[in-house]
Amino acid sequence: MAIESHLETLERKHGALEKEISEALLSPASDDLKISDMKRRKLMLKEQIERLRSAVTHH
Repeated sequence: MAIESHLETLERKHGALEKEISEALLSPASDDLKISDMKRRKLMLKEQIERLRSAVTHH
């Protein structure tokens, strides 16, 4: 059960980052460095989610 809970938390964080990135891209005063950092964090979350899903399905 703990893995599923952790997976849900990661998915929520991923969704929140996706929303934050979308909003930043719409802003004319957006900081490209900040957006790049958010995209990098979002990708790291996605990779963690995929690893956890893979671990869950292989057990």
